[in-house]
Amino acid sequence: MTLTGRLAETPHDFIRQEFLEPQFRHEVAHLLRWYVLIEKALLTEYRRLGLLSARQVGQIAAALDGLTPEELTVTAGAALSDIALAMETRVTEALPEPAPTWHVDRSRNDLQACAQLLHGRERLGEVAAMLAQLAEVAHERAGHDVSSPMPGYTQLQSAQVITPGFYLSAVVEHVLRVSSRLLGTYDRINFSPLGAGPMAGQELAWDRDRLARAVGCAGPVPHALTAVASRDWLLDIAADIASAGVGFSRFLTDLMAWSSSAYGFVELPDELAGISAAMPQKKNYPLLERLRGRTSHLTACYVDFATGQRNTSFSNTVEVSKEAGTHAGAMFTAIRTVLTGFTLVVGSLRWRTDRMRSASEEDHFGAFGLANELTLRAGIPWRTAQVIAGRYVTAVLAEAGGRGGHIAPAALATAARSAGCQLDDPASYLANSTDPDAQLRAKVSSGSTSPDSVVALLAGQRERLDELAAEWGARRAAVREAVAATDAATRTGSRSAG
Repeated sequence: MTLTGRLAETPHDFIRQEFLEPQFRHEVAHLLRWYVLIEKALLTEYRRLGLLSARQVGQIAAALDGLTPEELTVTAGAALSDIALAMETRVTEALPEPAPTWHVDRSRNDLQACAQLLHGRERLGEVAAMLAQLAEVAHERAGHDVSSPMPGYTQLQSAQVITPGFYLSAVVEHVLRVSSRLLGTYDRINFSPLGAGPMAGQELAWDRDRLARAVGCAGPVPHALTAVASRDWLLDIAADIASAGVGFSRFLTDLMAWSSSAYGFVELPDELAGISAAMPQKKNYPLLERLRGRTSHLTACYVDFATGQRNTSFSNTVEVSKEAGTHAGAMFTAIRTVLTGFTLVVGSLRWRTDRMRSASEEDHFGAFGLANELTLRAGIPWRTAQVIAGRYVTAVLAEAGGRGGHIAPAALATAARSAGCQLDDPASYLANSTDPDAQLRAKVSSGSTSPDSVVALLAGQRERLDELAAEWGARRAAVREAVAATDAATRTGSRSAG
């Protein structure tokens, strides 16, 4: 079948090998099912417009269902290594009789834009499902230990006592935020380019709302030019994923530190560890390094997509529609690896509660509570109370390597006098200053690290996880129903043809 009357030669080998064939292989492998769905949606419109009979619709739909990647690949050379042209060629050859009006008033521009969008939408849903799995694992592990004290750090310095459950609930919170953002992005991008034509619309009275529903979209992109010129949907997805990766990199940084010999708060099983070829005492965790390194690719992908679109004309261009999204698959592969690996890590963590407790007892995490006590009980101004607490810690650290418990009351009384204050019973202010369990219980605000607060926080997260799962389930169901309805509409034509 002749495909062009404008050019007398087929594409140069360089163009074919470097650009056309790789794009063709990618689309055949990943977008074929969406191209078939789109073609079926168009068939229902051709039938409504009276341009194809029920018999023709059934014949073309049957031919579309019979397409295989192998058949299309055989046709690639004769079809200029373009999937849309290859599909048209194979279907036309398979028809028992010609259908002259098939593809009248059509363009590859909105066809391709729609197929790419539907594929991106599908991958977005896969990421959401993996996020949900990570959240479930982190939520379950968080609930297992809401009371074992461990050091919490600010600016890499000992700060306050927290627990494994409190920390892992922060992982759940991050995943909830990421999944919520992705859901909003899904709804924002779920609009169909079909009916935009090359850029300025089409000449037949296509029902763009019906076309959008047929491919599971909420509606059509309102503006024909935007429908084919913009790939904002890819930027939106990439921005959400890059932002998610930043958060995961920070959690991984903590785990890399806490699993080191300097801390020893957490370890992973041997199957997730590595060795040093020269230092036999070492148990390394290259998995954590790999995963953190992989998050950098997520940021790079967003920059790559944005750079590929930047300073291009606002119209359908190959630079935007194809080249700028070349590494979209790499982005989705990278985030899948990060989520799979991080889920594995969270599910396998072994908290060293003995070492965490020891560190919590050695550091002076109670100084914050001490300053509060000085203000609330003794009426000492807050800033002055901070000065007294700081001087007290300095004195204790100078005595017996920081373990000068026997001098603590005297040190506090001295610190208070240096600030012009008198304490009648300094020892009573120190009851909880070295007790990490008491310091956990002292935090009573919602969302805090106290066991009761974490339990309440996890209960609220359970509700939000269930709500998000229901929302994502509704989106997937809507797509399945749309695909089934479109298939049914073309099968009706097939039965009529029979």
